[in-house]
Amino acid sequence: MASGNSGFSAASTQHRALGDGRSYSSHDDGIVEGGWTEGSKSGRNARSESGGSSARGGSLAPSFGRPGSFSSDLKSINSSRSITPRADINVTRRASNTVGEVDIPNTEERQAAIRDKIAKEMKIKTGTENMLEALLAKNPKHSKDQRLRVESELSSSNRKLAELHHELEEEMQRAQVPSSPARSRISTLFRGTSVRSPSRNNNTSEDPPMEEGDTEMESPTYVLAETLQALEIEGMSPDFYVERANSLVELFKRHPTLKYDLAWSVFGLRVQIMLLSDNKEVVAAGFRLTRYAITDRKSLQTIRALHTDELVILSLVKDSKAGIEREQALKFVRGFLDVKDGVYEISRAVVRTIVAVAEHQEDRLRSISIMTLAEILVKAPELVAYAGGLAILHDALAEGTFGASESLIASFLHVLDTPHSRKHLRDGCELEAVLAPFTDSLSDSGSGRLKSSARAISAMLKTWPGLVILGRHKARPLNSLLQSLHYPDPQARDLIMELLFDALRIKPPSWSSSFLAGRRLTTYGRVANLRPETDKLVPGPYSGDTSKFDLTAHFSTLILATLIEAGLLKALSDLIEEETDLSLRRKATLLLTEVLKLANHSLPQNLSAKLQVLPHLLPAAINFEGENHDVSTSTIYQIESINRTLARSGGFSSGPGRYSVDVDISASILSGDQGKDKLSPAMDETQFRNAILETHVLNTVNYIKWKWDLIHRIVEGPLTNPKRLEEAIKGSKFMKRLIGFYRPFKYRFSMIPNTKPNQRYVRTGCALMRTLVQSSEGTKYLAENKFLRQVAECLAQVDRMSGLTSSSPLFSREQMFNTLSGGYFAMLGALSGDANGLAMMERWHMLNMFYHIIELRDRNDLIQTLLGNMDYTLESHLRVMLSKALTTGSKENRIFATKLLRKYAVGNISLSSRVEIGTADWVVKLLVTQLYDPDVSVCQVAVKILEEACNHRDYLEFVVKCRPSLDHLGEIGAPLLLRFLSTSVGYHYLDGLDYITQEMDDWFLGRNDAYVGLVEAALSRAYVDQPRRTSFIGPEDFVDLHDIGLVPPHFYRELARTAEGCKLLEQSGHFNEFAWTIRDFQLGEEDTEVLLKVKGCLWAVGNVGSMELGAPFLETDLVEHIVEIAESAEVLTMRGTAFFVLGLISRSRRGLEVLRDAGWDSAVDQKGESLGLSLPTNFNKLFSVEFPSHVRDAELKRNSREKFKAATMDADPVNEKILKLMVDMGNTVLSKRAASDLHR
Repeated sequence: MASGNSGFSAASTQHRALGDGRSYSSHDDGIVEGGWTEGSKSGRNARSESGGSSARGGSLAPSFGRPGSFSSDLKSINSSRSITPRADINVTRRASNTVGEVDIPNTEERQAAIRDKIAKEMKIKTGTENMLEALLAKNPKHSKDQRLRVESELSSSNRKLAELHHELEEEMQRAQVPSSPARSRISTLFRGTSVRSPSRNNNTSEDPPMEEGDTEMESPTYVLAETLQALEIEGMSPDFYVERANSLVELFKRHPTLKYDLAWSVFGLRVQIMLLSDNKEVVAAGFRLTRYAITDRKSLQTIRALHTDELVILSLVKDSKAGIEREQALKFVRGFLDVKDGVYEISRAVVRTIVAVAEHQEDRLRSISIMTLAEILVKAPELVAYAGGLAILHDALAEGTFGASESLIASFLHVLDTPHSRKHLRDGCELEAVLAPFTDSLSDSGSGRLKSSARAISAMLKTWPGLVILGRHKARPLNSLLQSLHYPDPQARDLIMELLFDALRIKPPSWSSSFLAGRRLTTYGRVANLRPETDKLVPGPYSGDTSKFDLTAHFSTLILATLIEAGLLKALSDLIEEETDLSLRRKATLLLTEVLKLANHSLPQNLSAKLQVLPHLLPAAINFEGENHDVSTSTIYQIESINRTLARSGGFSSGPGRYSVDVDISASILSGDQGKDKLSPAMDETQFRNAILETHVLNTVNYIKWKWDLIHRIVEGPLTNPKRLEEAIKGSKFMKRLIGFYRPFKYRFSMIPNTKPNQRYVRTGCALMRTLVQSSEGTKYLAENKFLRQVAECLAQVDRMSGLTSSSPLFSREQMFNTLSGGYFAMLGALSGDANGLAMMERWHMLNMFYHIIELRDRNDLIQTLLGNMDYTLESHLRVMLSKALTTGSKENRIFATKLLRKYAVGNISLSSRVEIGTADWVVKLLVTQLYDPDVSVCQVAVKILEEACNHRDYLEFVVKCRPSLDHLGEIGAPLLLRFLSTSVGYHYLDGLDYITQEMDDWFLGRNDAYVGLVEAALSRAYVDQPRRTSFIGPEDFVDLHDIGLVPPHFYRELARTAEGCKLLEQSGHFNEFAWTIRDFQLGEEDTEVLLKVKGCLWAVGNVGSMELGAPFLETDLVEHIVEIAESAEVLTMRGTAFFVLGLISRSRRGLEVLRDAGWDSAVDQKGESLGLSLPTNFNKLFSVEFPSHVRDAELKRNSREKFKAATMDADPVNEKILKLMVDMGNTVLSKRAASDLHR
């Protein structure tokens, strides 16, 4: 079969896109269509204009000038494969357009273009900020001019970003207004100038553009009839038919229901004539038109009756000059996949042709062909297997050159799950092919191959079928991957370690990058100062709600145990001894330390104890004459240093698999100068004066020459001593100049550009405010200073009730965005946390102005800055202001203010000091009030926060006392009501509302099955949508991320928390029903409804068994049946469900005892309580999988033969030979010889 590329197609664009790992829908015309060059369009339009009396859309008779036809120059274009056609340039085909005119036809593309510009401008801004930060570290005298230029560039970048954001907002608003349908990029190729019959346009050269009113008033059936009638005309130019076909596509887009009423006896004939055309553009238009006419499987059968199978094959086997035709033919086949059961209408011959296309390395359609085969594999694996497509997909995995390796491996994993589809695989060796780029030491593995393979392996380690393949045969596949660390390939070694970090969900510490660069760990001694704060900020591994079970932690524990069995520790130890690159050696040391820490925390004692003695490093370390003595000793020392540093900086992690999202990141944001040790408050007078002199504050008023890191340390250190503060105020100009720098009308701090390096001025200002209000001398000085008075005046400029106005207010939108003027709110927030600070703010009527500011309707930025920086720990008017914003503000402000309450409800403000609930009842009352917000999204945020707050028993009882009504919220409020069941008070409250019996019936009859989907969605979100470990999690995302990967609330689990609930559960008999369903389950069952039912019963039993009061319901034989499912179920995902359920059961003492008798064990904490991370003592049982031999049934073979037509035979020997040669034409080996024989 000939292969090649179309010179004017955009297939290479599609190939490149797929190489990035993205898949495309068959309706995405923007991928491969519309790749015309400007020059070719110019030539065609020029001929169209010079066509004389026969302009396009005029006379129906063919003319010699062929107006609007495809030029021979265009057809002869044959670009190199190395050149990517410009598919993004959308030049219209109308003659009125000029050469080079760029037209972005729809709002989605315009938004995408604007977002691209924003992303590019953000990179410029980031680079400028980094340059500015570097210049600030140099001598100000030498870098003044450079700094001014950089600041100018940064201001320009900020202005441009603001303009682009404003343009994007306008475009998004414009998109919401109904308009005429957007034309996709393929319309640049198949754009029609007329949707009416040509007979009505004899006197006009072109149809005018269809207005919005015309599209609303047009009769779709009338336009369809006229266009089909126009397609009947014979002898017209190819452009004529392309335009009419394109107009029908646009019609189908405007009226999606029109295709359901097509008369296929007429429409099919017109399409068939187009598909039989000799012109490749007309054939491509015919395939595209037919694709848009697909509705259901019946329509596919009607289309196939037009012999489209043969036509698709003929198009796909053409050479590169017919690129657009081949692309549209393949997209037409992909359209079958978008229809329910449409895959069963794809013939084996078509699939074989796609396989043939995928076999050619240089074919631009190879990537999309492989992706098409992968999608067919998911829906009909036998079709791909019989067509020989598995070998192609296997080769694509082994080569590592296919960009979308995750999607490809996902198809194989789907087939691997059930025995019925698994029979088409050869013992799973297809999936092990992903290891080839790492394990093949002789191959020249490029960066792309290794990264593609690493992504595929990572995808396997995040699914149960994938882990079964990698862990079978005593983890030999993983062992081969780890053994490849011995190959002296730095890039491969680095990728494998990154893969291990990702698979174990280890988040490296913040100082890891500096450590890998070679810095000593002793430089991080300052983290010891953070430990008291960390104790308040980060909860323990399983503190608070003991029922919070992390599924990702359990799965990561299994991966860890499997990797250790595969030889992870020895591989890392050998790598440390062999590696000469310091960065890689330190990375391996850090990974080894984290693995040992996780093993100590997560693995059962019998597995983890023998690992901590470092059996592969210690012998070499104590052998003083060995050649690796120094390396081993240094490694052991570094492991100990890393452990000490981790313990000081944040303690141990919350178990494997958890991205800690509860850490208050404000500490890291506001403490950028922690690299320096704080100065002692007990500093003597001489040292203090010398430190003041070193800051250069007394030498010059130019703040750029001041040493701000030293100033910050002085403010947080010596100035907290009242004696030193008094000396700084009265004994020198230090305090006067420092606080004068922050005065708004000095226009120094307030005019500094808002950049990342300049945030240090804000941090120092906040520290100064906190230091001043701590002593009476500082409070007096601040009260008498002009600083607060001027800030109050600036607030009055944006308070419309004050009477003060300004042409350029300090707190205008532009100033807040471009300068540090927003930092004044951070300083006021520092003052609001102290009674003296609040008193000074009230003195200047700031709180009154705050009330007026939050009433502004056009300044959400100002309102959110104000609300987000204030401190509400003290009972003051600020709480009233917050309450007003929660109830009367805009939707965005109400959501923002509601999320702010989380810090006070479940953060470190109240719970860390174990204060009484009465001091935080205001937070709960405000959250309960938010449950009645008219906008559901606000209610949803409030429910999430209250649900998390109810992990604390005192909060839970207080929320119940508030007796909130959640009937109006429906499913949104259900999790919070379930929380009420965990106490007797809440149980009786809900029982009085008749909620419990109704909810129990709902769960037993259907919700229990729906829970399965909820759990699997939580797992999918944790592994697919979870931010990468290097990404930054902002505080606004805490509400959404805090329960990712956790077991969702279950009715029966909450019911089993109380004695009353257990009694009701026993009386209902539901648990016995669940137990018998599990006992009756057959290990080879594949029916989806049965599997769903059993999964629901498993989760119900596991949730009840995880509670100490519910554990007595567990019987020994029931747990043994669940263990049998986890070890021997034919459907691999059933094993995964049973595995997680056993983890739940092991959380109770009774459940752990039964599991230990069944050969499973779990890690325990310091109190001896199970962590729920149960593992089998014999991993071989867990990872054993059988591949049934595939034997085709005789009847199935007969039906298959009857389904496909027999080869055409002829009695005439000449005709018979011609037919045979036609068959040989489909064989790439015999095609040339067959062509020459036919020519003779």
